[in-house]
Amino acid sequence: MNTDTASVTIESNAETVFKFMSDPNKMDLWSFGTWRVSVDGDGLVHGRSIFDGSTIFVRIEPNAQNQLIDYCVGIKPENLEPRIFVRVTPGEVTGSSTQNCVLSMVAFRTEGMSDDRWNRLVTAHAFEVQLIKSLLENDFDHRNMPSSGTTQAS
Repeated sequence: MNTDTASVTIESNAETVFKFMSDPNKMDLWSFGTWRVSVDGDGLVHGRSIFDGSTIFVRIEPNAQNQLIDYCVGIKPENLEPRIFVRVTPGEVTGSSTQNCVLSMVAFRTEGMSDDRWNRLVTAHAFEVQLIKSLLENDFDHRNMPSSGTTQAS
């Protein structure tokens, strides 16, 4: 089994980053595996892959005490497996400031995952942690931008 880890330092406190990463309604800000999400009443995320439009379900299981988040994923809501993990490490643990933290995202490769799909996932996670950093440091929500067919007056 292969794993991949993508990490980034974010100029935001660990509590803020943990809350952001635990919120299923924020996933479509940063996750390419769950683009255009809908969240049902009990927190189950239903999304589409930006790569191929395939359906994915996610249940987020946060552990606030340890600042760990399990993302249980699958193609059927009754068959979710914890394959993506996030750890938010406060800056003071790394000898830095309380106003920053390290976000680490770990993914497990399943036995049946093709090389192409695995490479897309690894590439996406490397980009996603950078996007999360930018979203949190700049308080930017791309969902509020006009659609590509809309022009803005100068």
